[in-house]
Amino acid sequence: MIDEEITLKKLEVFLAFMRLHSLSRVAEELGQSTVSVHRALHSLEEGVRCPLFRREGRGLAPLPAAYAFAKHAQRAVAETEEGIRRVREMAGFAGARLKIGSLYSLTLRCIPQLLMGLKLRRPELQIDLTLGSNQELLRSLEEGRLDAIVIGLQAGLEDPQLLAVPLFEDEVYLAAPLGSPYAGQAQVDLQALRGEKFITLGGGFVTSDSFDHAFREAGYVPETVMRVSDIFSLINLVGGGMGYSLLPGRIAGFSSRVDLIPLDARYGSRQAITLLLSRSRERDPNLLALAAECRMYGSRRHDLPG
Repeated sequence: MIDEEITLKKLEVFLAFMRLHSLSRVAEELGQSTVSVHRALHSLEEGVRCPLFRREGRGLAPLPAAYAFAKHAQRAVAETEEGIRRVREMAGFAGARLKIGSLYSLTLRCIPQLLMGLKLRRPELQIDLTLGSNQELLRSLEEGRLDAIVIGLQAGLEDPQLLAVPLFEDEVYLAAPLGSPYAGQAQVDLQALRGEKFITLGGGFVTSDSFDHAFREAGYVPETVMRVSDIFSLINLVGGGMGYSLLPGRIAGFSSRVDLIPLDARYGSRQAITLLLSRSRERDPNLLALAAECRMYGSRRHDLPG
């Protein structure tokens, strides 16, 4: 049982004293009288039921037990503060900072427009942007390291704990270097590329899921000569003639050396660009503003490549 004399407020006074080693300085920092600080420390000592200090003149000196107790007290106060912060967020009381995750391929137009719109809605908001793969971003959202993510979904995400706000759908194309034999075709049949070399992203990216899906539909495994960890390297390698790939339409603005050719409808693949956030946070004013901006962006964009 924890004695009723032990309170979080007294722990805060205790930790301030362990840091400052002066009753008067603690009193000044906390806006209390020196007598109140001394009384709080004395009653805390009674609640712990063992000596924490020894008298030195008119002051107090911590005993080894006080230093040992301070480590646990610090964790207790920090955990309580973090719990209060999280509960306030869940209840819809927004913080001053929003941590958003997104894909590299959305940084050309989509994410800048979303962030500019969000800043107009909430000018005081500080925004941290993290870029990564679908897999990394979903894990960070689940672990609470991100407040919301904007990613591409190859298939529907069935998670009752997440709220999804769709922005637009993006079609996947054959990405070829300029002047390839497939240039100018209205549609390209993946069966005709059985002998070609391909480059793709590593696992965890929605574009690698789209790549695998299209070739499953085509009924064969392509010769993959290289897997890379970011879409910019992939675009440059395709533009340099190292091989072909399958890429979403939104990358068109990243390079003038890559030709995007529509796939035959049999192998068609579409990515649903979607905002995901925890349902427990859907009343957070910051996330409400972000969701509203995503809906507005989606209504302007419809199905155009982004």
